[in-house]
Amino acid sequence: MQSFWASLKEDLSLTDRLMLICALALSMWGVFCIYSAAAGTAGRGFDFAFRQAAWLAVSVIAMLLIMIVGHHKLLEGAYPLYFLMLLFLLLTLFAPKVNGAQSWLGFGSVRFQPSEFAKVSIILMMSKFLSRYPPLDFKTFMMCLGVIMLPVFLVLIQPDAGSALVYLVISFGMLLAAGTPMKYLGGLVGLGLSAIPVLFLFVLKDYQKNRILVFIDPMRDPLGAGYNVIQSRIAVGSGGVSGKGFMMGTQSKLKFLPEPHTDFIFSVFSEEFGFIGNMVLITLFAVLLYRIVIAGIRSKERRCKILVAGVASWLWFQMCESMGMSIGLLPITGLPLPFLSYGGSSLLATFIALGLVASIHVEDAGLRHRF
Repeated sequence: MQSFWASLKEDLSLTDRLMLICALALSMWGVFCIYSAAAGTAGRGFDFAFRQAAWLAVSVIAMLLIMIVGHHKLLEGAYPLYFLMLLFLLLTLFAPKVNGAQSWLGFGSVRFQPSEFAKVSIILMMSKFLSRYPPLDFKTFMMCLGVIMLPVFLVLIQPDAGSALVYLVISFGMLLAAGTPMKYLGGLVGLGLSAIPVLFLFVLKDYQKNRILVFIDPMRDPLGAGYNVIQSRIAVGSGGVSGKGFMMGTQSKLKFLPEPHTDFIFSVFSEEFGFIGNMVLITLFAVLLYRIVIAGIRSKERRCKILVAGVASWLWFQMCESMGMSIGLLPITGLPLPFLSYGGSSLLATFIALGLVASIHVEDAGLRHRF
């Protein structure tokens, strides 16, 4: 036990404290926003906030354990973790539907979302695979796509197009960091764009098509599919410069804003803290992402650079998508805003990823300190 605490103390002295402070600040702010949002929808503000705070405690402990165990050991088990993740994603297809999707698995009173933890396993798998088999030729590039498309296919069946999009963005960032020739990446983007009409006509569900159509014109169905976007815009705009104040947001309290503690937590935040609060929030995210990228740049190990690129791509995309859909600039996907949206699986998976980045930073800082 003494060696454990000594190891923890040493790692904390070497890790990027600014990155951890930003993550904790965002998460604590999220707990308060969840309390405010849930107080209006069902009068369960304390219940939801307490659960999120409990998950935050578990997540921080998990991050510290990952940091102590080290990213090397997890990378060694990347392949088994990847196939275990595929198994869990497959099992969700036989689970009961929640909000129209089969995205949850439960063991007694405990439920979790495998698609969130799949983001971590994909990052570990791709980091190991791309460092061992650099995608410099077409054959290897296609092998990498095969590794990516298996989990993408499984979450699309659920259906969970938002998570599938996150997997693709993570993989693109990692392929870019691995030095994939631009002709392959450009062809991949072109293929994806050309496939949009096919996906829209034959793959997407009706409610997913409506989300895209109301993104283009919310007023085509103001009381149906366009209602969420319209109310979210009203909430964001009504915050003004300084906001209405904590617990004073009318859109969530009067139950105009749907899913305020999950999908539209940014709308609740904007209404209560305004433009100034948003600037502080975006600054915290920017500093966090900057420190994550710095860990990758400083690392001497190829697979660590690729791993960090995956984590940064994941958090950057979900931040932009969640904020963008709240103000009507991007289609609604239901993706959580990292650290702020209610959800234990999302929070735990995010902190596990931060634990991997912290481990990389500790290793690099230890080497620099030694020499």
